[in-house]
Order: sequence, then structure tokens, then C-alpha cells
Amino acid sequence: MEPFSPEAPHCNGTSSSSSPAVSSNSPGTATSGTVRNGSVATTTSQPSVPPPSVPAACLPCRTKHLRCDGNHPCGRCTTTGIVADCAYIASRRGYKGPRRNPNNPTPGANPNKRHASSSPPYAGTTPDSCPMMLGHAPVTMATPSVHAFNPSVVLPDQSQLSFPSTPSVASIPVYRNNYMMDGTAMTLATQAAPPIQPPAASLPERCFEAFYHYFHAGHPFVLPKRNLVELLKSNSEPNLPVLMAAMRYIGSLYVDAGPAKARFLDEAIQLCYAPGVRKDGFLIQALLLIIIGLDGSCEQERARELLAICERYAIEIDLNKRQFAVMHGRGDPIMEESWRRTWWDLYVCDGMIAGVHRVTNFLLFDIMTDVGLPCEEEEYHKGCIPSPMSLEDFDDKEFQDEDREFSSFAYRVAAARNLGRMMRMPNVMFPDAAEVDKMEAHLSNWRMHLPDNKRDDLDKNCQLDEMMFQAHFITHACTIMLHQPLSQLDSSPVQAVNSCAPHRPVHSGDQYNAHTKHTVTAACEISKMITQAVPVTSHTHFFTCVVTLSSIVHLSKWALYMIEDEADLRQQIRLNIGALNKLSKVWKAANTAWGQVKGVAQEIYRQKKVQQITPAFWVGYTQEQMMTSIQADESIISEFDQGLIAQVGIAQVGVTQAQ
Repeated sequence: MEPFSPEAPHCNGTSSSSSPAVSSNSPGTATSGTVRNGSVATTTSQPSVPPPSVPAACLPCRTKHLRCDGNHPCGRCTTTGIVADCAYIASRRGYKGPRRNPNNPTPGANPNKRHASSSPPYAGTTPDSCPMMLGHAPVTMATPSVHAFNPSVVLPDQSQLSFPSTPSVASIPVYRNNYMMDGTAMTLATQAAPPIQPPAASLPERCFEAFYHYFHAGHPFVLPKRNLVELLKSNSEPNLPVLMAAMRYIGSLYVDAGPAKARFLDEAIQLCYAPGVRKDGFLIQALLLIIIGLDGSCEQERARELLAICERYAIEIDLNKRQFAVMHGRGDPIMEESWRRTWWDLYVCDGMIAGVHRVTNFLLFDIMTDVGLPCEEEEYHKGCIPSPMSLEDFDDKEFQDEDREFSSFAYRVAAARNLGRMMRMPNVMFPDAAEVDKMEAHLSNWRMHLPDNKRDDLDKNCQLDEMMFQAHFITHACTIMLHQPLSQLDSSPVQAVNSCAPHRPVHSGDQYNAHTKHTVTAACEISKMITQAVPVTSHTHFFTCVVTLSSIVHLSKWALYMIEDEADLRQQIRLNIGALNKLSKVWKAANTAWGQVKGVAQEIYRQKKVQQITPAFWVGYTQEQMMTSIQADESIISEFDQGLIAQVGIAQVGVTQAQ
């Protein structure tokens, strides 16, 4: 078969019956030298005859606006190799809808009458399997031979034709149709291109992400996430799996891990005690994370045992010396900074554990160290590590001409050093002891010499500065521990609050003294810190015991017979109880403290209600003050009762699970 060309139309020897697109009185097979009955009719003296016109073009030619010879397959489709797509569909050009038959004026009388909204019939195809799909490759499946449309031709009997089996919907490619997008095409498009869902994160992955999202800001000694992931890819540190196990355990405290929490803890401890484990900085980091997690989970004895081991290992590997960071930093300033932060965070945690529990004695306070002070958090995460400054630079900053800026972490370390100084004080018997004045000078100097950008807990971007947050509450806690034993706030009503530290008896006096003022002011400042516009669970778990210490002061004051600012005091107690309740969602120690503080508050409230029965209690109160006090009492007792019911429900669930 020769290729089709307009100058030499292809002659395939078919008659008008086999080519219905050509009229019966046209030359059909004639050319410039047309063969008829074996003779040649020369037409050189006559003008060239144009190619015959056909009533319809095939779909490929119609789409490309090219001339079609009307054959099946036409010459152009034969040339381009798309014979299977050469099909004819009746044109609607000039169609104006159905016309009324004068012999049959009733429209409904003709059952074969086509409605105006109907589309012309497809020649050998159906709307769902049209071989012409615009903009895409044709459907690669066999189609029956279809003749060009001619109304005068009677189609053969349909029973004599064989049609291929219809493929399943899932195997039909879906292509865009510029003229029609019906419901079927939309359904096929949906089935053919399902949305790609990202794979769900595994529990260890979620714990890893939770560690950095919730915990890392409170104890930022582990490498930043980006740097740790790169180090994991290098697979060059044998103790990295130990650190990752400890991080998974900490992260599991913030997610719904179920029994996996205990499994992650056991795995981390086993790796730390594994035979042949190397003593290095990563092991110290893993142990420190486990210590913090155990202390916040009411396993304080195990935490103290690991703390003693961790401190011994840290001193053995010279983590307390400046050259450790350089020798083990791989020439990376970020890793060197991580080692400096590891030492100082261990130092701070040792101090806080000793201060709030009053069992250990802050061993690292007496260890000589020349480790440089950490930089700002933003510099650490960006990798812009400045040259570290020393403790001597910090202590002498007021006596030097050079105005140096120290990081929030440095002020946190300084607050922990004041805590160590206070714990080294001898027992004070009298309120006017000189040792108390010397210690108060350290605390007051720390507060007064803070730069303007460190006086609150916000950084320059108005985001919470967790390091300054901890530095402030360590200082407030030191103030309470220093002055409360010398104050005149009777502590006997709150002796049941002992989840963080054993009860310290304090006898009441006739009037407030200066130590009472210091104690109450520090407790109010701690309650004010709860109001920061951040989730309370984003703070370190040591904040639990600091809030508990503040609650002991508030409750001791509330237990007095007459209080002028009782309404404000009640709000502070409720604020502390609410913070402990929020922290209890993560830390078991907070749940214990929450129950003890609430129980004491309920008991004090009931005693005060009994006192209100006597008429002498209301002497000096106006009627409006009486009604306000009664309404406030009712709201408080309702809140306490609801909390007690919830606490009983939690206990019942725990008993059921244990059974």
C-alpha cells in the first residue's frame, strides 16, 4: 500500500459500495491519467480535477484539521501508523435539533425520533471506550473495523459482528476530554490516581521527635537534631545506640507509648551496663537522660544510684576539664559545645536533685573545673559558636572595663552555684545569723546584676528562654529554702506534702519578720512563672518540686486565722494545683505532688469553714465581703471535690489494671 499524498491520491481499487464516503457518480479511482476498461483517458488539455470531497473526516484528521480521503482506514492514518484510531463520527455541524414531521405532527408518535439534547451516535464506539483520547496516547486494544458514516448505508446485522471483551475499569487508562467530563470519567480518575499517603511513623520515630519537641529545650546538651542525624549516618561512634535508647525512653514519656515505656527504659539501662561499653561523653549523656527521667517518675533512689555512677564516670574521663571538648570534638565547634553543655547540665541537675530532695549533697560543687561556659541557644542551633568564656570571666564582669555578654545558660550555672553555696552553709539557729546575710547577698547580686534582656524569661524574639526560666526558679527556690526555716509560717498544716522533700518543721511567731517576707515573695514569684504563655509541660520536670515548694508556703500562710489578701492567695493556690495537674500528664512525681497539695488545701478549707460558723469570725466584715467570701468558698470546694473524684477514678483504674 502506497502512502497517501494530496498530489497523488492513493488508489486501492475499491468500488463505491466498499467506500461509502464517495458518491456513485464520481470518478472515484481516476487520476490525471485515469485507467478505465484498460484504456487511458488523457486529460492534459483539461484542468486538474481537485480531490473529491467527503461528507465526514475521521477523528484524527478532524482533530488536526487535515484533509481526509474518506477511506477506512484513510491514507493519512495508514501513513502515520494509527490505523486502529481511524474512526468516523457523524458531524453535528448545522444540526438544529429535531424537525417536526408534517405527516406525523405528534412528537411522541415517533419512537425513533432523536431529542435535541442527545448527542450524535458513535460509530462503533461507546462514550467510555472512545479510541480518541485528546492529549494522550491511544488505548492499545483491538477494535472492530468501522466504516465511514453514511446515512444511505444500511449497517450489517449486529449478530454477525464479533466484539472484543470489555476490559475491566481498573485497566482502562483515563485521559482528559476537553468537551466532556462526566461522572464516569471523574470516578475513573479517582480510581486511577489514589492519593499518596505518607507512611505512619513508628513508635521509636515518634519518641525521637517528641524528645526534641518537648524535652531538649529544658536540657539542651545533646547535639541539635540535624547534627545528630548526620552523626548517626556516619556510624562512627559505638555509644550512639546507647544515647538513642535513652532519648527514646525520654520521648516515650510525652507520647502514648503504653508498655513500651518500661521496655525502652530497660533497654537503655541494659545498654549502659553492657559488658565492654566504653566510657565516653555519649555514655554520660545517656546516663544523665535516664537520671532525669527516673527522678521525674518517682524512682528517686534509682536515679541517685545512677547519678553517683555518672558523676564518677564524668570525672574519670576528664569531662570537667577544658581540653576534653577539644580532644573529643572532631574539630566540630558544635560537638565541642555539646561536651561543655553536658558537663554543666550534669552540674545543674546534681544541684537541683540535691536541693529539692535534700538527700544528696551536690557532689560536683566541690569539683574543680575550667570548662568554658555555654553559648546562647540560638548560636548553638545555628552553629555560630563563639569563643567560650570562663567562670572567672563571669565572676569578674562587674570589675572589668570590657562589657561582656553572657548566655542564659551561664546565668543558669551561676544560679546553681548559689544553690551549692547555700547547701554548704552550717545550720542556722537565729534569724540574725551572719551566714544568712552573706548568702542573701549572693542571691541579691545575681538578681540585681542581670542585664535588661535577662530580667524576664523571654528572649529577644519574645519566645520563652527556658535557661533563664530555670535560672529564675532556682534562685526563688534558694530564697525559700534559706528563709523559710527562719520565718514565722507554721509548717505543721502542710507536713503531708513530702513527695519532693521531707517535712521541715517551722514554728509560728506573733508577727511577720523579714524572713517571712522573703519567703512569701519568692513563693508568689514562682506562681507568677506558671502564667507564661507556653505549655507548662515544656519545662523541666524539676519545676514540679519548685511549684510544690511554693505551694507549701501558700498553704502555710492560708492556714493562719486572719489573712488580708486571702482571695489572692486562693487564686495562687489554685494556680499551683492546676500546674501540677498539667505536669502530672507527663511526670508521675507531679501527680503525687498534685494529690498531696490538693489534699492539704481541702483540709485547710474545711477547718476554715468550721471557724466561719462562730460569729466572732465575721467581726469587721461588711455584708458584701461576707457574700463574696462565701461564694469564693463554694467555688473552691466544688473544684476540690471534682478533683478528688477524678483522683479516685484514676486510682480505681490503676487497681483494675494491676488486677
